[in-house]
Amino acid sequence: MVKQDDGSKTVRLGRPRHLNTNQSWKKTLPSRERCPQASGLESVAPLLHSGEETPDPIPTTTRGTIPAWINGSFLRNGPGKFEFGEDRYNHWFDGMALMHRFHICEGSVTYSSRFLRSDSYNLNSERNRIVVSEFGTVALPDPCKNFFARFLSRFQIPQPTDNANVNFVKYKGDYYVSTETNFMRRVDPQTLETKEKVDWSQYVAVNSATAHPHYDREGATYNMGNSYGRDGFFYTIIRIPPAEEAAAKEDSADLSGAEVICSIPAAESRKPSYYHSFVMSENYIVFVEQPIKLNVLKFMLYKIMGESFQKILSWEPQYGTVFHLVDRHTGQVKVKYRTAPMFTLHQINAYEDNGFLVMDMCCGDDGDVIGEFTLENLRQESGDDLDKFYNSLCRNLPRRYVLPLNVDEQTPLDQNLVTLPNCKATAKRTNSGEVYMTHEELHNDELLQYGGLEFPQINYDKYNGRPYRYFYACGFGHVFADSLLKMDVHTKELKVWRYPGLFPSEPVFVASPDAAEEDDGVVLSVIITPRKEKSTFLLVLDAKTFTELGRAEVPVSIPCGTHGVFNETG
Repeated sequence: MVKQDDGSKTVRLGRPRHLNTNQSWKKTLPSRERCPQASGLESVAPLLHSGEETPDPIPTTTRGTIPAWINGSFLRNGPGKFEFGEDRYNHWFDGMALMHRFHICEGSVTYSSRFLRSDSYNLNSERNRIVVSEFGTVALPDPCKNFFARFLSRFQIPQPTDNANVNFVKYKGDYYVSTETNFMRRVDPQTLETKEKVDWSQYVAVNSATAHPHYDREGATYNMGNSYGRDGFFYTIIRIPPAEEAAAKEDSADLSGAEVICSIPAAESRKPSYYHSFVMSENYIVFVEQPIKLNVLKFMLYKIMGESFQKILSWEPQYGTVFHLVDRHTGQVKVKYRTAPMFTLHQINAYEDNGFLVMDMCCGDDGDVIGEFTLENLRQESGDDLDKFYNSLCRNLPRRYVLPLNVDEQTPLDQNLVTLPNCKATAKRTNSGEVYMTHEELHNDELLQYGGLEFPQINYDKYNGRPYRYFYACGFGHVFADSLLKMDVHTKELKVWRYPGLFPSEPVFVASPDAAEEDDGVVLSVIITPRKEKSTFLLVLDAKTFTELGRAEVPVSIPCGTHGVFNETG
């Protein structure tokens, strides 16, 4: 296993120097306890300061070689502004969306960025204070109002934010930026200019939607949202059809034809589960109902109580985890599968194999992590408190679950139904309509030295929903990613890019135009550092060897972001 240094040579990578490996662990221990404890972590506070926008493209300085065949734009999103006037946000998720574009053409790269002109951003800017509540920050009543008016304002239903700072998504050929409310914003992927606000509830009966849709090979898009009312709380699967080829393209949002294909009732309507994404194979969608619970009563009252949205989420492992299998063509809900309590944000891939659905995900054993990413915690100086915070966080590791698809009343009880060769995952029918599963670890012990992994990406266009071999991810030996990883799911071997003081973004795979194998292409990642201002660069790795081909240095300071995509037509 090797890593690419910041020069051209390849060096042997030992154990991360800041990790104490003098501890024993067992595979029955929680993922947090299986990974080495950190000591002497450097502060990442400079990565959490407000950024500045660069609306006009600027040139970059290239080191090494950027392959000439890469033509398009690497688009990134994430929180980028953390204060208005004297008001400060509390949580990293609250920052105003800052969009970035690295445009690559014939070996050259330019950079530009813009703040999303959301209603939240505009209102906050006009009043020079925080007037729209976010995930971890409650907007205080207008101090210019009298006491009675301020008191009554606490009883008004809070409006969801349109601060879409999570991801770039695509519907019918148009790009949008998205968060986890019912609002998206259409954007121009060339100029990053903000266009109209789109309300999901005007198209389908949902009150929110994820920022991680899936795309099928016919051009349709699938997503999930919540709907709630007198009949209870439902997890809703949505399908948006492809754009009509013969139709004249108008410069406006188009979600026409969106339909609900399935609504899954929450196991407990007063405590539905939080979810960030979902699983899709060629024929099925799997919704993971995990034991991170949203207290509906507190949700209705959180503004009156003066508490932020994060306070209404709780980790309740007594509920366990339920996998709901849905035929994505008919909407029919199949067998209900159960497993031990676990936490997941992102899935890697899923595919069907001889009567089984193989499902790979990044999983942890503790769902308290979401509320802990406050700016106060993340901006701590180097020392015991920062180490203690990091060591308290859940570590996500790749797992494989295998769901038998042909289960009925004739299926034997308490017998392992998984018959795939060399597979350690199990599934046993416990009673009519239910199957209990255990997972296979999709890694070896080496991964633990990098703190587990998150932000998985694959060769999506060719291999999503199909058997695959490789995925790319970020290693988390720090509170933010401090390495890039390539995992071979057949051998569980790692390739690693890591350099002290450099913090990479989610890796995005781009296939070469003459690709013959799954990993023929490059991996793109934006690298930031707390050690020196305006020292950001776009890293280009050979996806096969995981060694550096080149980098494009840009004299800007970019705050730590979330997700991104590559727009080939950019």
